[in-house]
Amino acid sequence: MSETLPVAYLVRHGETAWSLLGRHTGRTDLPLTPRGEQTARELGERLQGLVVAKVLTSPLQRAAHTCTLAGFGTVAETDHDLVEWDYGDFEGLTSREIRVRHPGWSLFRDGCPGGEALTAIGARADRVVQRLRGVDGNALVFSSGHFLRILAARWLGEDPAVGRHFVLGTAAICALGYDHGRTEPVIRLWNQLPQAAP
Repeated sequence: MSETLPVAYLVRHGETAWSLLGRHTGRTDLPLTPRGEQTARELGERLQGLVVAKVLTSPLQRAAHTCTLAGFGTVAETDHDLVEWDYGDFEGLTSREIRVRHPGWSLFRDGCPGGEALTAIGARADRVVQRLRGVDGNALVFSSGHFLRILAARWLGEDPAVGRHFVLGTAAICALGYDHGRTEPVIRLWNQLPQAAP
């Protein structure tokens, strides 16, 4: 008898004013733009029929509101481990602005002064992985881009810095799962974006 292997679906929040401009948005609690709200509603259509045993969301409003607009707010649990990277002194800056002062800077290699260490984010991601692996069935997670990239790396057992290789757009859907069994974690889907308007 074959076991149906569970899937952990990841959703990045909808667009904010800062994500639109490429500004590092860690703990600044920004709302969604009107377009971000629309794509969050469309997430509900894209996720229609998905059966999940657990829904988790970051407490930050951009993720929590995306979760609500997608139709999962009434069953979601807030998980503080799902908050975005604390960018410290680089909060609100674009990569271009940072590189003017720090030529060659790379977030996943160099981190952010006054911010959260990559190892600390990796530890948060590990706790989320453990919770997801303990769910009896599929799970759905709403969070932010860099955190979800690190979560995917840790799901695979890779160093958190491997997250730099996983590009993730706003309102994107991803799926983490298994290949032949629970000892073979894989990425089943990555960065599925909303359909562009004609």
